[in-house]
Amino acid sequence: MSTNTFCTYETAWCPGCGNYSILECLKTALEELNMDPYQVLMVAGIGQAAKTPQYISANAFCGLHGRSLPAAVASKMANESLTVIVDTGDGDTYGEGGNHFIHNIRRNVDITHFVHDNQIYGLTKGQASPTSVEGIVTDVQVSGNMNTPLNPVLLAIASGAGFVARAFSGKKEHLVSVMKQAIQYKGYALVDILQPCVSFNKVNTFAYYNHRVYELGNDYDATDKAAAMQKAMEFGDKIPIGVLYQEQKDTFHQKNNVLKSGVPLIDQKSDPAVIQKFINEFI
Repeated sequence: MSTNTFCTYETAWCPGCGNYSILECLKTALEELNMDPYQVLMVAGIGQAAKTPQYISANAFCGLHGRSLPAAVASKMANESLTVIVDTGDGDTYGEGGNHFIHNIRRNVDITHFVHDNQIYGLTKGQASPTSVEGIVTDVQVSGNMNTPLNPVLLAIASGAGFVARAFSGKKEHLVSVMKQAIQYKGYALVDILQPCVSFNKVNTFAYYNHRVYELGNDYDATDKAAAMQKAMEFGDKIPIGVLYQEQKDTFHQKNNVLKSGVPLIDQKSDPAVIQKFINEFI
């Protein structure tokens, strides 16, 4: 077995779940980028999608619900050599983790964020999530979801994200390509992955997306922010997938006086007395 082979393990997902193809595509993307498992840190919160780090042979951190991004950016700040990937769901990211989502876009730490967007809360048995379509009936929203669905890619572009993409778990080759671009991007990269939930979302099915998604062509200019926002709002009979927007921006490391020295925090000398002083303030 070559050193850059990533192993995957038995999962607890439902048969037919869109998460399977995302896990497979992630493994393929990392191997095609010639990465080794020790170089990669997978971070997640709580949810079905957030189990992904447990099913692939990389470093892993699974934290609190909606709190994957603080752990991810802290890890990258401490050890810049790590490739840090967040894999979690639409509820975890856009609901409980909504403020972290917006403000870590502003920080622009060099991490990759894959959101498994099944437009439902899968782990907690099917209530509406922030991206659920208006009117969808669930065991909780028995009269239909009354809330306007969040548009995460539009929000990310408007908030200043430098790399924003949408993909579909049913288009594996395309998803692998988008994942590789996101991982290689220097800065915060968001990929919102349309991932059907076969158990609890009977509206946004594989057939639903197969009839609607289309890949952005070579003539599409991903550097045009206004055009990107228009494409981000296209979510109906036609749904564009691919890199919606890309702009190179200074990362958090490049702007921070301590980190831009190039010496990772884990290798910088620390004064135990100063650390103890801060600890004492909390005792």
